[in-house]
Amino acid sequence: MKPASNPVRIATRGSALALAQANLVLSLCRRKFPQRAFEIKIVRTTGDKLQTTAVNDTKQELPKGLFTKEIEEALLTGEADLAVHSLKDLPTDLPAGLELGAVTKRADVRDVLIYRDARNIAGHPIEAWSPGQPGWRGFQKGLRLAGLPAGAVIGSGSLRRAAQARVINPALSFSPIRGNVGTRIVKFAEEPGLDALILAAAGLDRLAFRIFPDGKLKGAGLPDGLLATAIEPPDMLPCVGQGALGIERRAGDEQSIKICDAINHFTSFQAVTAERAFLRAMGGGCQSPIGAYARVLGHQIVMSVVIVANATAKRAEAKDVAREPARLGEALAAKLLEFQQ
Repeated sequence: MKPASNPVRIATRGSALALAQANLVLSLCRRKFPQRAFEIKIVRTTGDKLQTTAVNDTKQELPKGLFTKEIEEALLTGEADLAVHSLKDLPTDLPAGLELGAVTKRADVRDVLIYRDARNIAGHPIEAWSPGQPGWRGFQKGLRLAGLPAGAVIGSGSLRRAAQARVINPALSFSPIRGNVGTRIVKFAEEPGLDALILAAAGLDRLAFRIFPDGKLKGAGLPDGLLATAIEPPDMLPCVGQGALGIERRAGDEQSIKICDAINHFTSFQAVTAERAFLRAMGGGCQSPIGAYARVLGHQIVMSVVIVANATAKRAEAKDVAREPARLGEALAAKLLEFQQ
């Protein structure tokens, strides 16, 4: 065990969202262990170096663990003691010697549709437009996927989002958009060829980007004239682990085990364990068009899943005792694998 005088190093990516998430975990650690020193260690990952590559580009094979590999290496070499991940980015099969030690209380699991306010389109100066460019399109508050016009283009590189959205509105098109959350919102606002954008509600909230009752999306550095609507399940089930932060640690490390046990949110951990068991049994990763959402209700865990194939969504839902989350995930995977055959 590391001497108490040495700081516990928490590894994270360096993006604004990753740092916000790491600082949430840092605050939890300091609250539980006020006598211990903790510090953030920033690690640049492969995913950070590939900002110009769409994560769903099937013409280019991308390495597994885009946003985790280098962070895990820091754990294994002892350069870091804990690592904070957006759990949706953490592969279900971890390197030997590492394990998922804790999960923070899960945030909003929903996705959010972001679009321009129709009342603000006139604010774009005529000199910003050039011949051949599409004009900026705006919409009224409360826009939903079904309400987007035929041919509307949504900024997103997620096959899961695209597949579920096209079940609701087959006439939609999708265009990959990369960068940090704030960067993607600004890119969208400045690109007339994009009509909407889909992002995770949890990421917006952690960056203090707020959706107000009048539908306006506001936050530091965001352009004016944007509206947002949360997309409710079952219209779009989230990515496995979406909204949760995972804390990875070295197996058998007494100090890390003690810290993780103190900050772990039990019901969130059980829920994401079911989802990750489902994903592992499906044999898929972040490129698979599947969604899953588990929640603990009393002594039971209830889980909804979806897979989209040939523009058809196959859904399933089941429940089990909360102490058997992996069994539930595996059972639902078996149901959906039958649909694929």
